[in-house]
Amino acid sequence: MQLALASDDEEKEKVPHILFVTPYYPPEITPPAMRIHEMALRLVRLGHQVTVLTTFPNFPSGVVPLAYRGHRQLREQKDGITIVRVWSYISPNRGFLRRILAQLSFGCVAPFLGGSAVGQPDVIIVESPPLFNAIAGRLLASWKRCPFIFTVADLWPEVAVKMGMLRNRLLIRLAEWLEWTTYQRAALVWVVTEGLRAILLQRGLAASHIFVVTNGVDCTTFCPSVKALARAELAWDNRFTVLYAGSHGPSHGLGAIIDTAERLHACKDIRIILVGDGAEKEALMADAQRRGLSNITFLDPQPYERIPLLLAASDACLATASKAILFQGVLPVKMYEAMACARPIILAVDGEACRVAIQEAGAAIYAEPENPAAIADAILYLHEHPFEAEVLGQRGRAFVEQHFDRNQLVKKLHQQIMTVLHRNDTTPYHEWLADSAPFQLPETEPLSSACGSRDRGSAI
Repeated sequence: MQLALASDDEEKEKVPHILFVTPYYPPEITPPAMRIHEMALRLVRLGHQVTVLTTFPNFPSGVVPLAYRGHRQLREQKDGITIVRVWSYISPNRGFLRRILAQLSFGCVAPFLGGSAVGQPDVIIVESPPLFNAIAGRLLASWKRCPFIFTVADLWPEVAVKMGMLRNRLLIRLAEWLEWTTYQRAALVWVVTEGLRAILLQRGLAASHIFVVTNGVDCTTFCPSVKALARAELAWDNRFTVLYAGSHGPSHGLGAIIDTAERLHACKDIRIILVGDGAEKEALMADAQRRGLSNITFLDPQPYERIPLLLAASDACLATASKAILFQGVLPVKMYEAMACARPIILAVDGEACRVAIQEAGAAIYAEPENPAAIADAILYLHEHPFEAEVLGQRGRAFVEQHFDRNQLVKKLHQQIMTVLHRNDTTPYHEWLADSAPFQLPETEPLSSACGSRDRGSAI
């Protein structure tokens, strides 16, 4: 796209400048952190200038590494990406109020502490959740006079309401207002699953306003490896090993895995390994210890580059989620990584994940979410049918290479970015902004349910 004219009347191409706004970024290894980092790397290779506005690494412990302490703002250059880190209030990923304050802090202070350092972007990509990132994105878009793309990886405040963490009706109303007006003010809304797209369409957001680019996996880094060599490096024995690598939070239904381990305790040739951290990890560990379960092991969070080794050493991988209907559109990142490493999946997730991993890929077997008996049966089946487990793994590898390789996904994102840049290049900023939804205070009539009702086309 020609964005500037040279003085000699020859067209000269300007390198588009993309700004990501997110509180999660490596060395943190959360799914949003890795998605943004992997996409940013590939956008640089495609010729974009990329800046990331974030805070200091702290998730999920709330502890900032020594190298990052004592700074109000820190500018880094890594892998061709400019990283601007700013101070914000930080807390461990435990306790809803403190986490909300931490998220609100970043959304409110990041534009002021990092606005000058990020330069002049052509388009801003705002990560959500946390929903409060929308505040930072909207302020920066206004100050920099550029459009923004709003990324939706989960629906907030619905998640908090469904999980029983947010009950105050006024706060729910305000959060819904921020959510919906941000959808409307964004140049485009980027969703990571078809299920999320369907929900937003049902609520009245125009199809032309939404695009889907899923999470994915680096199929070079995550690839099939020899199990025996991986186990030797990790000093693991030859028991049938089921691996869960990810967050230990309330939305993942991991309490059922403790019950599953108890059901399988008599099977001395089977063990479950849970890798990661989160709000429920301490309680899960205490529960397993109280029951005397020797067939379940908890490991600390591992460096991202070590995850392929853990997957290679496993016999099967767990992907789990809460039963809450809100998670029908979830596609866990761990699912892609397991498939890329040719490992069969025990899928305790409903909805879109079943369609992708079972119906389309043929790479998983289903177990009802939070049903220990069903999960135990699935583990036993794979343990007793190694050939079928091998076939599931090979199918998964072939499927992600074709559909979820990040090198392919970034091309889709690149096309959407160029669409926004072209639109902004031909439409004056004030006209584009005028076409967006006006900033209005939320209406005050009572909610009809815990989440609040929302008719098609409503702008709450």
